[in-house]
Amino acid sequence: MRAGLREVKKFQNRQAIMVAAAKEFKKRGFANTAVADIMRAAKLGVGTFYNYFGSKEEVLMAIVRELFRRVENSVMAENNSSSLKLLEHCGMSTAWLIDENRFILPLLASAVEHSDKPEKIPKNLSPDFRKIFEEIIQRGQETGEIRADIPVELISEMFHSIYQAAAFSKLAIPFQENIQLKIKILLDGIKND
Repeated sequence: MRAGLREVKKFQNRQAIMVAAAKEFKKRGFANTAVADIMRAAKLGVGTFYNYFGSKEEVLMAIVRELFRRVENSVMAENNSSSLKLLEHCGMSTAWLIDENRFILPLLASAVEHSDKPEKIPKNLSPDFRKIFEEIIQRGQETGEIRADIPVELISEMFHSIYQAAAFSKLAIPFQENIQLKIKILLDGIKND
């Protein structure tokens, strides 16, 4: 029973640190957020941070992995859909998560530029997201639903560029609607007629 309570407390502390880090990164920016800021917001001692994370880069990556799991679970729930519908769902789930966590795109770019431990940040910050898109595209090409004359990696890269384009768009269109319109154009272009 004692070990169970200890595990619950460890989980709660880790989650509190991640939630506090996300809030502080959003408020201060990655470069201007110190571990002490995170721990003050989490209402935990600074030393406790290092029981869970080796650096603020590690906590950032834990936040990104958590967001990925949400998208992955959402896509898995729709796995019986056609590949085109699944790509649209995956694209819009990702758009929703980015929109709800707007700090993440500039934060990832800022983390790479300003990290004092750049080796702790993977070269490709979204390999898992890319993998989900690539698996769906591959399946669509195998079933003849998606054009096979376009490399899977190129289509996946195009999906990823949509988020960046929408984030920096000067159009008077809300982020998610901007993504939705871009996804429709992309899906129309890769659909096997």
